Amino acid sequence: MPEHGKKYRALLEKLGDTLTPRSLEEAVSAIKAASPTKFDATVEVHIRTGCDPKQADEMIRAITVLPHGTGKSPKIAVFAEESKHKEAKAAGADIVGGEDLIAEVIKGKIDFEVAIATPEMMKSLAKAAKVLGPKGLMPSPKSGTVTDNITAAVEDVKKGKIELKLDKDGNVHSVLGKVSFAEKDLLENAKAFFKVLKDAKPSGIKSIYLQTITLTTTMGPGVRVEVASALTE
Repeated sequence: MPEHGKKYRALLEKLGDTLTPRSLEEAVSAIKAASPTKFDATVEVHIRTGCDPKQADEMIRAITVLPHGTGKSPKIAVFAEESKHKEAKAAGADIVGGEDLIAEVIKGKIDFEVAIATPEMMKSLAKAAKVLGPKGLMPSPKSGTVTDNITAAVEDVKKGKIELKLDKDGNVHSVLGKVSFAEKDLLENAKAFFKVLKDAKPSGIKSIYLQTITLTTTMGPGVRVEVASALTE
């Protein structure tokens, strides 16, 4: 593996032992102080779980809105019948359309990060599933992105809605905010995230639910978090 640069090694020395788990409060403080970038880096959490993503009763699927947002306002596309276009635009959607927008997507034109659709549009949108699905952009009732309440769906995404789900290796990844956030706000976002994760524990899990938790920033070192500390409300 390539050796880390001088700046990165200096950050590791500043952080000290990054493998021994710390309290959530200590970990948040440490990574915020040790961000190596000049830009406003993203604060991330990476969790190794004991869940087997191949087992239906061990899946994790939950959504929540972080109290202080994610620090990013994603570009939202709304697929809806014409009668709801005005509502979607008023709510803050960046792109709004129906069959015309679906046709553009099928051609490969995807200029958005989140897709929301009304139930009525899903039959037509299914034609674009092969394009949107691999990119993780296909609207789904489970994620709250298939709904008749377009205003609430768009506003939740703008406020900082995130989805918790397993990757193919049984891990959960998420953003918790930006380095520029006040330490108190990052901590409150983290606690809100872990409360939802705790409540989402699958009924069929046969191993230790949360095995390791690591906080990090864009291009920065990771810091281990005590599981018990993260789950304390």
